Amino acid sequence: MTADAPEATLPAPSELLAVASLCEAFQNTVARTPDAVALRTPGGATEITWREYGERVERIAGGLAALGVKPGDTVGIMLVNRPEFALVDNAALHLGATPFSIYNTSSPEQISYLFGNAGNTICVTEQAFLEQVRSADSGVETFISVDGGEGAISLAELEGTPAPEGFDFEASWRAVGPDDVITLIYTSGTTGPPKGVELTHGGILAQLAMTSAALPPQAGDRSTSYLPSAHIADRWASHYTGMTFGPTMTYVPDPKAVVGALGEVKPTVWGAVPRVWEKIKAALEANGITDPSVLPEETKAGVRGLIGLDEMRWSVSGAAPIAPEVLEYFGALGITIAELWGMSELSCCATVNPLDDIRVGTVGKALPGVELKLAEDGELLVRAATVMKGYRNEPQKTAETIDSDGFLHTGDIATIDDDGYVRIVDRKKELIINAAGKNMSPANIEQVVKASHALIGQAVVIGDARPYNVALLVLDPDVCAAYAEKAGLPDGSATALADDPGVRAVIAQAIEEANARLSRVEQIKKYRILATDWLPGGDELTPTMKLKRKPIGAKYADVIEELYAEGAPE
Repeated sequence: MTADAPEATLPAPSELLAVASLCEAFQNTVARTPDAVALRTPGGATEITWREYGERVERIAGGLAALGVKPGDTVGIMLVNRPEFALVDNAALHLGATPFSIYNTSSPEQISYLFGNAGNTICVTEQAFLEQVRSADSGVETFISVDGGEGAISLAELEGTPAPEGFDFEASWRAVGPDDVITLIYTSGTTGPPKGVELTHGGILAQLAMTSAALPPQAGDRSTSYLPSAHIADRWASHYTGMTFGPTMTYVPDPKAVVGALGEVKPTVWGAVPRVWEKIKAALEANGITDPSVLPEETKAGVRGLIGLDEMRWSVSGAAPIAPEVLEYFGALGITIAELWGMSELSCCATVNPLDDIRVGTVGKALPGVELKLAEDGELLVRAATVMKGYRNEPQKTAETIDSDGFLHTGDIATIDDDGYVRIVDRKKELIINAAGKNMSPANIEQVVKASHALIGQAVVIGDARPYNVALLVLDPDVCAAYAEKAGLPDGSATALADDPGVRAVIAQAIEEANARLSRVEQIKKYRILATDWLPGGDELTPTMKLKRKPIGAKYADVIEELYAEGAPE
């Protein structure tokens, strides 16, 4: 990376966060480190300094103002992870508008619903998605395509559009305050239509204050943006953190390529969803690194360098449960992962494992300023300055979620120990209660099953109102390819290997080992390896890889009934 080194030390987060909005925080960062690289792409083909970032935000804001964007308006965004996202989103913020992102896997029907709820008349996208958003009946009047395209305004044209007469850029962003809505985060919709979570500048500033106390930033930090910007994790970790603390952010357009980019980026702080950590572990195991605890320290350092995580100060995992075995594997390798927990409705994180006292199996302790308590049924309730303003246009659902005392009802069943460490047991609506009345956590069982062998990419446990548990298994395509190569098999696809005798024997052994770690009532009595691959945003997984349990149950009802018709083994 080519960049003048930023200042040796970073001002205290409390000083950087003593602002009225993220716009003010951003302007302070531009003034503080104008020559450092703010935004880039892998390999450095694009590198934008903070000074250039600030200048382009001002020009784009002027262009958007010329299109009629004003305070309180919404601006829809559908882009891959690329620097243009930060430019456009930030420019809209400086107008007092509310930019929001939608998942790139959204169908025209879903786009119609999301844009209808948001009420945006402008959509910023790219050529790859232009037809997708155009075909939606959404009420959008103006399309801006960052890389051009017929019938759309290009980003270059937008930047070259003069601001309206009398437009005062500085007055515009200084008018933005803590109560203004900074973005909409649309929930994944596992149990119904997505809800638009309204987050505020003040809530995000509170989030940054809380998380920076537990996960301290430093001058010269480097990280990547690869999770969807429609997800609060990327907006917090990449976009808003970047605007405030000034790290260099490398935008990786294909999330599958992020692991390959780590060697060049050498992140100093980094986070991933469990599936990414699992894939890194599987790749290392495929190369013979099955037990890092027996490796000499010099070898461990070499492995960390090989995967590009040798300069990392801290790393996190969140958005879904991660198997303790995965955390222990990386811990033995010298990579400490702090598991955290949060929600879109909480502006992202509410608990995190302290870096100096990580307890595997927990999601850590409440961040400063976060108040936790358990309802009578074990549901985790949270009160903090980060709680959402509400669900857009849905006052009834907002009232159902935030009680009269200001506590947000998370829907997660949890325990809190005497030291304040939180364990998430399961989603309130996802607990399995079998025919004998026994309560079980499908997520915990699935975690054990997935950890039993890297070939198991997805596992869904069924057992509600049933006499015993069965499971649907989907093979991991990357691990399948490596397995086939070693076994000399011509076809390494998950579809082909689902019926391979060798694979079936490996999975049978894995299920046996998983069952040995589960209580008798939790054990998997029957299972089926599905000859398919589940993709994010498809019928079975949300864009953030959460299981869509009800759609899975409906789609594979025949398979499930067949498993129960076969009867449980002795």
